[in-house]
Amino acid sequence: MTPKKLATIGSTKEFSPDEARKLADKLRAMVKMGEDPQAATRAERDSITVEQLAQEFLERHVSKKRSPATFAAYTDVVDRYIVPEFGKVKAKSLTGAQVSRWHQRLEASPYAANKALAVLSAIYGWASGPPALVPSGTNPAKGIERFNEVKRGRVLSTDELARLGAAIRTAEVDGVPWQVRDSAKTKHLRKNVAERKTRISPHAAAAIRLLILTGMRLREVLSLRWSQIDFDRGVIVLEKHKTARTTGSKAVVLNAPALAVLDGIDRIGAYVVAGEFAGTKDEQPRPDLKRPWAVVRSAAGLDDLRIHDLRHNFGGFGASGGLGLPIIGKLLGHTQPATTSRYSHLDADPVRKASDAIGERLLDALGERPKDTSADIVPIKRGV
Repeated sequence: MTPKKLATIGSTKEFSPDEARKLADKLRAMVKMGEDPQAATRAERDSITVEQLAQEFLERHVSKKRSPATFAAYTDVVDRYIVPEFGKVKAKSLTGAQVSRWHQRLEASPYAANKALAVLSAIYGWASGPPALVPSGTNPAKGIERFNEVKRGRVLSTDELARLGAAIRTAEVDGVPWQVRDSAKTKHLRKNVAERKTRISPHAAAAIRLLILTGMRLREVLSLRWSQIDFDRGVIVLEKHKTARTTGSKAVVLNAPALAVLDGIDRIGAYVVAGEFAGTKDEQPRPDLKRPWAVVRSAAGLDDLRIHDLRHNFGGFGASGGLGLPIIGKLLGHTQPATTSRYSHLDADPVRKASDAIGERLLDALGERPKDTSADIVPIKRGV
């Protein structure tokens, strides 16, 4: 009796019944002619590396079915942790023992280690499905125990916020003195030590202020377009990435200090925070704030402060001010308002009062309130 082999055509979402039957008939015809329809698939599976597998996962799955923020996060993990360690390894040859040892070496950063392990597991979980890029059931990350994670996030003290605000202003206006490393080349350094300063751009400074005053995520601020801001209603509408399960948008309530920051930003291009090729057809959002954030954080003496902690700080200020958790969750976007009512309830909603209260307290702590103003909010003159 001739042995039978099973061939995966694809998922029911990819083919209609008639299309699947026609493809099955074609495969049977190939077998009768003495050909092996699975030879190409096996050859690709046997030769593909972990790096190639990861790129297939990002391009064919994550970019199409996940949000841009998720795609950026996965790409970062792949580039920083997975490819440097396993990039050249044949995907089907990677073992659980190798992955376990790699995971253990990352123990000093348990959150990053677990995230990297989860992404690797997701890559193999996808690849062993209908794409059949690795043998079915192959997942070297499966069953490896994750590290215990201590919940991160902190609320800055009034003194820390004051130092942070002063550091932003100094870095933006005067520049922050920088130290020369012992190993650095000194041929082209300024001879006058007082002139050795690092400045951050006004757009980078504005981005950090927005992170502090709104609790928005970094990617939300960097990819923010002017067209998404409704100055009249005082909201930002963040369009959600379309997925198979849900579509819609998220409204971010802007307090008066955040509106003032936005009002003071020069409009160079489509993005609020000017990125590469700003104002041209090739314009792209700014990829990160690593360098300006490092300058500001160091100048403020807050080397352990992560940029995502600014989001936790926003929520923490609200909680310490006696605001209810449902309101704080709504401000941070933990619940999603219906698309059709994105504006209707905001003017009279307590969410606006909560956002203003947090913004005012943060503005005072940063030391950025104009000296000649009272405690009341000064009306903002909006730009065109």
